[in-house]
Amino acid sequence: MAHSETEFLRLIDENKGIIVKVSRMYMDDHDGRQDLYQEIVYQLWKSYPTFKQQSKFSTWMYRVALNTAIVFLKKEKKHQIYDSLQERHDFPEEAYDSEKDEQLKIFYQAVHELNAIEKALIFLFLEGQSHREIAAHLGISEVNARVKLNRTKERIQQIIKKYNYEF
Repeated sequence: MAHSETEFLRLIDENKGIIVKVSRMYMDDHDGRQDLYQEIVYQLWKSYPTFKQQSKFSTWMYRVALNTAIVFLKKEKKHQIYDSLQERHDFPEEAYDSEKDEQLKIFYQAVHELNAIEKALIFLFLEGQSHREIAAHLGISEVNARVKLNRTKERIQQIIKKYNYEF
């Protein structure tokens, strides 16, 4: 199957929210989020010829984005920015919402204290993924996904309480 750049860019535009959310979950500063965003787009482009459409593009995108974020986080080094993709896909600025700002700030502080797998679990949960889907994305059993997700939710609640904040 021929994979065109135009089709790839269309799919990225339709699903860029996934990349924004993964970047925000894994990096706490704007530059880090922007670097991770670019690295995810690059890895998606590099892997695109192997996408066989046996699943939805967004499902495949979750797996690539999360794996890229985990590797990126482990390496803790800056990656070069890929100019041809950056021109079209600068990291979108998020609109400021004063009502949710404090909640989001505390939530993301708590998330940044989680390990890479816990972040992936929370991200997929917040994306509305079922335990079965989470398990498939992370390569673990459904029971293991359920247990790990419950423990991670409890951990986030404990971290938030540490900040003397309640949702």
